[in-house]
Amino acid sequence: MPLVRRTLLQAAGAAVALMFVPRRAAAQTYPSRPVRIIVGFVPGTGNDITSRLIAQWLSDRLGQQFITENRPGAASNLAVETVARASPDGYTLLSIGPATTINQALYKNLNFDFLRDIAPVAGTMRVPNVMVVGPSFPAKTVPEFIAYAKANPGKINMATAGPGSTLRMFGELFSMMTGVSLTAVSYRGGSAAFVDLLSGQVQVMFGPLSESIGHIRSGKLRALAVTGAARSAILPDVPTIGEAVPGYETDTWYGIGAPKSTPPEIVTLLNTQINAGLADAKMKERFADLGGVALSMSPAEFGKFLAEQTEKWAKVIAFAGIKPE
Repeated sequence: MPLVRRTLLQAAGAAVALMFVPRRAAAQTYPSRPVRIIVGFVPGTGNDITSRLIAQWLSDRLGQQFITENRPGAASNLAVETVARASPDGYTLLSIGPATTINQALYKNLNFDFLRDIAPVAGTMRVPNVMVVGPSFPAKTVPEFIAYAKANPGKINMATAGPGSTLRMFGELFSMMTGVSLTAVSYRGGSAAFVDLLSGQVQVMFGPLSESIGHIRSGKLRALAVTGAARSAILPDVPTIGEAVPGYETDTWYGIGAPKSTPPEIVTLLNTQINAGLADAKMKERFADLGGVALSMSPAEFGKFLAEQTEKWAKVIAFAGIKPE
């Protein structure tokens, strides 16, 4: 090889190697300043509460402040786009939930591709929803509900929080797997939905367990089943939907993501520290208070989970013909 060509190749190789030195050094000193966790919903939501618990844990463990920043708007798409466009240095993270995987199929003109542009970091918590009806509703079990719905097509209204909400998706998944017809009725907030459910204006809701448990315990609502794979510790006598409808399984879940190309050393550090938090007794207790359990995964496992969720909801959206409002 001529000397000049060899010299040029060596110089090019050295230049490429030098490109990675600042990123590697930055990863070794991470975090050296405050870190933002962007939440696409208002304070007090499940995403927000879980993110704040994780942020406090990481702040205590890593010696820098992890700040939860609420950026609601466009059904959480604004938050995802903010993180997708952020510098991949580990200082801007994303609070991920079901909406992020639902929206990928629901909205056709997004300025990002969630699975391509967001790197999975760690799961945090999963909590089942609960299928509830009013106390005067004739069905007391899921099989009885299915039989009643098939005998009375078009007569069962289902309370939802809009086309892309988990309340709608969990109900449409139930319809897809059982062949029953449920008429979706959208509400702006859970309180209005509960008022109409209690009064019999709507007949069923696949509601958040944390918001439904008080009504269930008071006898104002009847829990037919929980949506997860296992029975809930706070409703141990209530079966899962899957016990009557084999294969039905879905939860509300949360996790943390980062911009694509975030250094793997930073992703690994965050995953390790978050999983340590999920194993902590006090964190488990806080999750239990919310009706949830830890969702402990490696980045690769969480990435596979996100891809599966995205595919699942794309099928449900196509089946139900759901369009954004």
